[in-house]
Amino acid sequence: MNRIDNVFKKPGHKALIAYVTVGYPGIESTLKVVSMLAESGCDIIELGIPFSDPMADGATIQHASYCALQNGVTPQTCLDMVKELRKKTDIPLVFMTYYNPVYNYGLGKFCKASTDNGVDGFIVPDLTPDEGLELETITNKLGLDLIYLLSPTSTKERIQLVSQRSRGFIYMVSLTGVTGARSQMPVNLDEFVGNVRKATDKPLCVGFGISTPEQAKKISQIADGVIIGSQIIKLMEKDDTFASVGKFIREVRQAMDK
Repeated sequence: MNRIDNVFKKPGHKALIAYVTVGYPGIESTLKVVSMLAESGCDIIELGIPFSDPMADGATIQHASYCALQNGVTPQTCLDMVKELRKKTDIPLVFMTYYNPVYNYGLGKFCKASTDNGVDGFIVPDLTPDEGLELETITNKLGLDLIYLLSPTSTKERIQLVSQRSRGFIYMVSLTGVTGARSQMPVNLDEFVGNVRKATDKPLCVGFGISTPEQAKKISQIADGVIIGSQIIKLMEKDDTFASVGKFIREVRQAMDK
């Protein structure tokens, strides 16, 4: 059983998953904030590999990705980052990446380097299970979880396919559109999660738009995990100590555990 599976084996526990862009606002920032997130109550951390055309991301993460690229961050930088993080924490680490950087690096080469450095899985927003067989085969052999996404517009056929093929958990996109903090969550989210729940017993984790402890609490009542990204990036911009990030995560964890 890998690190991601262990998170969802805890009775009654709902996973808190955080996203950060590697190298934003700097390399040392990533090392610092990941440790803080782990200590403050996160269960899994997504490490975003910056990409020049992040089609699924809103303005906040697009800006972070742009700045990280300006800082010279590459897929190799991200692999080296994981190696450093593994000296500090055993928390599950998942690369959030578009397909192009992985393909250009070399699928087999990137997957092997990811395993060797301590990565637990991949989330690839622009890769569908219809086109993911090659990467699935490689990740399966290496024990990496390839996590697929579902959106409210997913057909019954797509839900069945993702339910069969996703490993670790299923990433439930809460709304149509891109990432970014929202003041309100979609009213039909319960129905969406319920429909997918009928098709699978795999953990369901909801992301896109979650920005408050109250929202996280509501989602944790219907899903197995809550994913927060843009709000964390915004808070990282407030001060170099990331104290506001730690405070926010502790508040979210407390709300989810009530």
